[in-house]
Amino acid sequence: MITLYTRSNCPLCDEAKLMLQLVQEDFPVEFEEVDIESDDDLHEKYMLMIPVLEKNNKILLFGNIGYADLLEALEL
Repeated sequence: MITLYTRSNCPLCDEAKLMLQLVQEDFPVEFEEVDIESDDDLHEKYMLMIPVLEKNNKILLFGNIGYADLLEALEL
């Protein structure tokens, strides 16, 4: 499972979510979205990095996440 850390009113987060949804049209990728503002520890950890894409507790990508970046990071 892939985790996408986001927060509200974040254009880069919206873009990353859209890119993940586009990848899902071609590949069986599941992800969950987690709002960092719902957890103080997550907020402190990721507030300057979001959006953050994580798999198995390893950060794959953060910041401006594009379609090609996702394919490469997810090894698709």
